[in-house]
Amino acid sequence: MQTIISWNVNGLRAVHRKGHFDEVLKDSPDILCIQETKTLPEQLSEELKSPDGYHSYFHFPTQKKGYSGVAIYTKVFPVKVSRDIGIKLMDQEGRLIMAEYPNFTLINCYFPNGGGPPERLRYKLDFYDYFLEFINKLHAKHPSIIICGDFNVAHKPIDLARPKENETHVGFLPIERAWMDKLVSNDKWVDVFRYFYPDKTDAYTYWDMKSFARERNIGWRIDYFFSSSEMLKSIKSIEIMDNIYGSDHCPIKLSTA
Repeated sequence: MQTIISWNVNGLRAVHRKGHFDEVLKDSPDILCIQETKTLPEQLSEELKSPDGYHSYFHFPTQKKGYSGVAIYTKVFPVKVSRDIGIKLMDQEGRLIMAEYPNFTLINCYFPNGGGPPERLRYKLDFYDYFLEFINKLHAKHPSIIICGDFNVAHKPIDLARPKENETHVGFLPIERAWMDKLVSNDKWVDVFRYFYPDKTDAYTYWDMKSFARERNIGWRIDYFFSSSEMLKSIKSIEIMDNIYGSDHCPIKLSTA
């Protein structure tokens, strides 16, 4: 059995300072994927650079510092780690890191939020399109793929507490949800949580902190594991770790054979 945990920490140093990073490591995942590190290389302590028993890999943004950023902590050396995939739009903000293992490829991605000025929504939609093209090309060569991260969109009304009130809000816009429809349209890519729990309600991974939404479970499911159809047979379970605090997101855990 192998476990992979994915977590948007909303600041790696902050979640470590609060003790929640160590709390997740006590679960002893084989791989820990982090999004929104919000840090620079020189700001990382030794505990964050090299936790005991793990090899670490980071992708930092090249333009806006202390923003975005992703990381992979892994017990087993990957065959290869990629950060720059050759599309400037995707590479410059440190949003993607990919680790290749003998039996599968793991992609950890922090998708743009899309809020604020209109050009950021356009950036998000372009990012979605480039990403889909990238994973489809990759799939043709390496069909066993797991994708995890903060997709910054709730796909269906079941995936957020208040769908009607959010139909015109970024994160649940029809145009964003249409991309999710496209992602799963040909059965090549599978939302693992919905595969195991097609009708489960009140299952969220993000809550607004300002309105104390977590206490009332007024949340969104915007953090995902997607699997290629070829990889799906190796996946045994998925869990939302909503008992872990420290961020406005909670971790999600995948177990494979």
